[in-house]
Amino acid sequence: MRGALSQTVARRYFGTDGVRGVVGQDLTPELVERLGRAATLWCDGGAVFVGRDTRASGRELERAFASGVASAGGNAALAGILPTPAVALLALDLGAVVSASHNPPEYNGVKFFDADGRKLTDAAEEEIEALLDAPPRDPEQGRIDNVEVAIDSYLEHVVERFGSDLSGLSIGVDCANGAYSGIAPKAFEQLGALVTPIGTEPNGHNINVGCGATDLVALQRTVKEEELDLGVAFDGDGDRMLAVDERGEVVDGDQTLAVLALDLGVDLVVVTTMTNLGLHRLAEERGIRVVTTDVGDRYVLDALRREGGILGGEQSGHLICLDGHVTGDGLAAALLLCRALHGRSLSKAAAVMPKLPQATANVPVRTKALPPALEQEIERMNVELAGRGRVLVRPSGTEPVVRVLAEAENDQEAETLCGKIAALVTRELG
Repeated sequence: MRGALSQTVARRYFGTDGVRGVVGQDLTPELVERLGRAATLWCDGGAVFVGRDTRASGRELERAFASGVASAGGNAALAGILPTPAVALLALDLGAVVSASHNPPEYNGVKFFDADGRKLTDAAEEEIEALLDAPPRDPEQGRIDNVEVAIDSYLEHVVERFGSDLSGLSIGVDCANGAYSGIAPKAFEQLGALVTPIGTEPNGHNINVGCGATDLVALQRTVKEEELDLGVAFDGDGDRMLAVDERGEVVDGDQTLAVLALDLGVDLVVVTTMTNLGLHRLAEERGIRVVTTDVGDRYVLDALRREGGILGGEQSGHLICLDGHVTGDGLAAALLLCRALHGRSLSKAAAVMPKLPQATANVPVRTKALPPALEQEIERMNVELAGRGRVLVRPSGTEPVVRVLAEAENDQEAETLCGKIAALVTRELG
């Protein structure tokens, strides 16, 4: 049924990364069942590989989604708790993940991958939304099966493709009480590392709570107290990874991308508008072409495929290596980072990219349309900075705020620039 619709509808449910909301309010089992049916109708009643993270609501929503798939004559293959990148690798006619990624436990959602492990386009999501009210079709043909080997298949692939000898390396591994809890520590242990795991006791209500890539305090404390070589942290569904060096200092996605770009010897990297100018300067020095996209890993992926690149990512920890994979993968990124150390400390490896200080602000607004006068002032300031820094203003895609980023040679200048632009935004739009 894909492509058969003469016109698509404006997206009501799909956001920047699937459908997401607070369970029982924005997201209900009934809506998730309709999503399962609509997606299956869209792919003409095919097979849908389904994974989920560790949220308490996951099992009920997984069942609702599978019922929707079966009601459209499709086959739902349920893999249980599985990281998002594993679903992308193992997708059948479709892959679906019941997850709200880095959001708190009360949230959940559904995101999709096509048969090649690619996130669906906006147009495809609009076509699925147009089918949300469609009735069941051939439900007697539908099936729901449980898949037992998914975790082993995924772990074997990632360890073989991205792993290296980690004998003697001491590493803290924070799984955010999420989908990597039974997987990531095992991967590092298989490669010989000395692993100190945290955030590996999911109870349905503690995913991303005081742990993981959204809150690095526990990992920083563990690395320092245990005198570990480094730490890595994932978010709840495993598509983000941030690191902590031996001093307990955060190594963000930009710094990790810099380390990987030099180690892999790539001549192209894809980044977003939030990427630190330090990475741009390093790339220019090393002759690496940089392609910049809007914020969002799907845009990074699209640009990599368009430009024929293999490496890209975001400051937030979405890191993508398409040499042996189809999407961003937190565990693969962590293994590549360890492989790139070559006996160095992580702080020394990350020092290849001096970071410019950044200051940010989220400004509440009545309307998110930037007036021409504000855009002109931003352009004037960037011209005046002449590469020594920059200001970036962008409306949020999910909240009634405008996000302001200022970057400069020192903290004080960055804070001053950010405050000035935030005040202008408030005056014009607040």
